[in-house]
Amino acid sequence: MLMHDLVTRIERLRVIDRVAAPLADAAHRALPPGTVAKDALSGTWLGHPLHPLLTDIPIGCFTSASIVDVVGGRRGRRSADRLLALGLLSAVPTAAAGLADWSETTGETRRLGVVHALANTVGLGFYAKSYWSRKRGQRARGVAQALIGMGAMTAGGYLGAHLTFTKGIGVNATFREHGPHDWVTVLAASGLPEDRLVRVEADGVALVLRRRGDRVDALSATCTHAGGPLDEGELVDGCVRCPWHGSMFRLATGEVVHGPATAPEPAYDARLVSDKVEVRRREQ
Repeated sequence: MLMHDLVTRIERLRVIDRVAAPLADAAHRALPPGTVAKDALSGTWLGHPLHPLLTDIPIGCFTSASIVDVVGGRRGRRSADRLLALGLLSAVPTAAAGLADWSETTGETRRLGVVHALANTVGLGFYAKSYWSRKRGQRARGVAQALIGMGAMTAGGYLGAHLTFTKGIGVNATFREHGPHDWVTVLAASGLPEDRLVRVEADGVALVLRRRGDRVDALSATCTHAGGPLDEGELVDGCVRCPWHGSMFRLATGEVVHGPATAPEPAYDARLVSDKVEVRRREQ
């Protein structure tokens, strides 16, 4: 548990907030919710966060470069240098996607994200130095600098894995949600005013309902992005906007309209029967 305890200590370092808060504000100004850039970097179009996918490219390039350095001999030098250059170039969009995800975090996860980024930045700096040294003919120094960069990025990768697998950043907040398979009554029809968001429960699952005439739309009330309460959100052109981070979902289908959410919202069948509202899980 040594590593876990070390990470916990980092999460409790409130001094990091002095850097994290202004950086997050700057990121929000540069990438406000609902914009094309924000959706693209969040991975809304992809169906899951973009950042983890992109990390494979620089990690693969940098690791391969060091392997070729060790076993490739003189014949492998050009290939190692090209891999290093490709890794440096691919790190730019990877970092941008990571910044887009990190900007929506708070508290302990935000602090840990700063250290994660710092470790990767240090690693990237050593890889850049390595490339420069190679171009100046200082091959041995360049190889050593790349190995130091790998060490720093390994630490950054560990923290990134902790953010995902321990803190659940980027994980669909509704993946364990299972609503009723059969129709169940959740509300009297009189309790569902026209064009208002109303929270109900069905078999222990919180849902948000919206009525339009005889039609009732029903979605999970838990935002897939970070668990925000959609019933406290805003109605916008047939969609609901999460009050926490601005993700928008189409009420009729659960489709993601704008990120940072990437997973669609679980949708439920709903109907008016006499003076009651009934719902059931919609089979995909």
